[in-house]
Amino acid sequence: QVQLVESGGGLVQAGGSLRLSCQTSGRTFSNYNMGWFRQAPGKDREFVAASRASGVSQYYTDSVKGRFSISRDNAKNTVYLLMDNLNPEDTAVYYCAANLIGNRFRSADYDYWGQGTQVTVSS
Repeated sequence: QVQLVESGGGLVQAGGSLRLSCQTSGRTFSNYNMGWFRQAPGKDREFVAASRASGVSQYYTDSVKGRFSISRDNAKNTVYLLMDNLNPEDTAVYYCAANLIGNRFRSADYDYWGQGTQVTVSS
């Protein structure tokens, strides 16, 4: 079992930045691929970014490329999502998730989820 707790969400003006953190516990963090997803009101949960267990490779959905950056600190069992140049379309609840194997872009392939943190971007 892996526990995940997100933090760092909040209200920010368009063009601003936030850094989300996801603290994990319970299993060997460095074995897990980590992903960030988001869900806006009335919309499906969508993939945002992912990091392979090794931390060597990162993946992003097109709408956040060049603005968001995923990173991980295996010593702290934590994955981060740095979000720059935010816009109102980024408003959503952001979730981190973990899996050992599976499609890194598909939420159904993740085994463990945090409770989510709200990000609101005002125009």
